[in-house]
Amino acid sequence: MKPAVLVLGGGPDREREISLDSARAVGQALRAHGGYEVHEHTIDRLTAEELAAMPTGAVFPVLHGVWGEGGPLQDLLAHSGRAYVGCRPGPARSAMDKVAAKLAAARCGVPPPPAALVSVCDPVCPLPLPVVVKPVHEGSSVGLHLCHSEHDWRRAHDEASSDPARAYLVERLIGANGRRRELAVGVFEGRALPAIEIAPAEGVYDYAAKYTRGDTRYTPRPELPEGLAERLSDWAVSLAEAIGASSISRVDFMLDETGRPWFLEINTMPGFTGSSLFPMAAQAEGIEMPALCARLAASAQAGR
Repeated sequence: MKPAVLVLGGGPDREREISLDSARAVGQALRAHGGYEVHEHTIDRLTAEELAAMPTGAVFPVLHGVWGEGGPLQDLLAHSGRAYVGCRPGPARSAMDKVAAKLAAARCGVPPPPAALVSVCDPVCPLPLPVVVKPVHEGSSVGLHLCHSEHDWRRAHDEASSDPARAYLVERLIGANGRRRELAVGVFEGRALPAIEIAPAEGVYDYAAKYTRGDTRYTPRPELPEGLAERLSDWAVSLAEAIGASSISRVDFMLDETGRPWFLEINTMPGFTGSSLFPMAAQAEGIEMPALCARLAASAQAGR
């Protein structure tokens, strides 16, 4: 009899639609693998009673955002005693919190850009312009503002001030002159996958560049200065291990105009859509999507 895997998608977060796409892709991949009995469920804010009524088996929660990726769903899964893909609740919260992740990165010797919290009581930007303003607890560039001028800053500050339930971070804009390179390094089963370079056709790699425009170029194993690819891989693995997300995660970096790398963020449940970086990097390593998802499910079942 085939082991069962329960694939969850959806959730209450702003990235719900991306989660649904990712969950469909994971379900299709596990079915193509042929080694699992696959059950797919679309959820909102799942309750313990709803989870208990679902088929037994390991859970593959393909959710992105604060509730689905940042701790609350992991609490529910951990308390249920079910095996599941992804990290434990504490690491999930640390990775989702951009301030906590930056502190963890700094402790690992992985340099984050200068940053500060946005104060709704102080209209003055705490860092020299240009800066990036973004929510502390969001992914997929949700709520991202690029501030090149005082007008840009005031608009970002106004949005942060009108949303007091959500903390915002202000961070130095890397490569303000446009000479920057963005790279993502996946970590899978404790090892780094090949780096992927991300080159949006225009502007920054925001939500539209990721999911709607279709004009972003992705380059596996890009040409980099000697030793940099290895350094980024080592940093990604060190940070994933320090946070507790070495079974699956993706660490994002930015190179400035001098080629110096800076840590941006770590994601503990990367996307699995057709344009997602984690499965793209696995494929560059020779691991196709069915095998990738099957190995993640098997690791969860084995308690790794």
